[in-house]
Amino acid sequence: MNTKLRCLLLDDELPGLTYLKMLCEQIPELEVIKSFNNPELFLNEISDLKFDLCILDIEMPGMSGLQIANILNGKPVIFTTAYKEYAAEAFDLNAIDYVRKPIRLERLKQAVEKAYKVIKTAPELPEKPFVQLNTDKGKTILYYDKIAYIETSPPDSRDKIARLFSNEEFVLKNISFDKLSEILPKKEFCRINKKVMISLKIIQAFSHDEITTTLISESGKNLKFSGREL
Repeated sequence: MNTKLRCLLLDDELPGLTYLKMLCEQIPELEVIKSFNNPELFLNEISDLKFDLCILDIEMPGMSGLQIANILNGKPVIFTTAYKEYAAEAFDLNAIDYVRKPIRLERLKQAVEKAYKVIKTAPELPEKPFVQLNTDKGKTILYYDKIAYIETSPPDSRDKIARLFSNEEFVLKNISFDKLSEILPKKEFCRINKKVMISLKIIQAFSHDEITTTLISESGKNLKFSGREL
């Protein structure tokens, strides 16, 4: 891990965001990777950014900082807000700290020192358990453990269909299996032929040319895939 904490900032009010960034730049332990004034833009980019800590406003239009923290799934967070009534919810999410606005440099330093101690003494966090992709339903967060298999979309081979264990499906727009192989954890997914990639969790039995899964097809039998097309 770097000596400094790599930090993302999110505040929908641009003057407040500018002020927060100025304060952060005065704290030696912090390196501001990127700042955002829109929750949607933040979510669009987090899957491509390496960071240790987020400093999030809570009250924002469209999506609150509390909702963002839920999506981050345990990533260390410092909340900033002008409202004291969110404190209990913030700490329910295991926030590092909760800093009231107007933010003072010394108070922010205290919060960052807490974050530094927690992050630097903790074991390395595992890779995020989800990927964010363009789908027919818009930008979608797909958790790896929810995906059963992915196959080529019949109408357009440039698209892929991700089928979840819940039977829900998403059309992944204009993405190759080579790219999916880079994104998805290799210990959890395997491409078995030119048109299908599966979660290893669904394998019940296999031979040199066929894989039998634990999934049940519409006919009531175990779903099978051929391995001959690779």
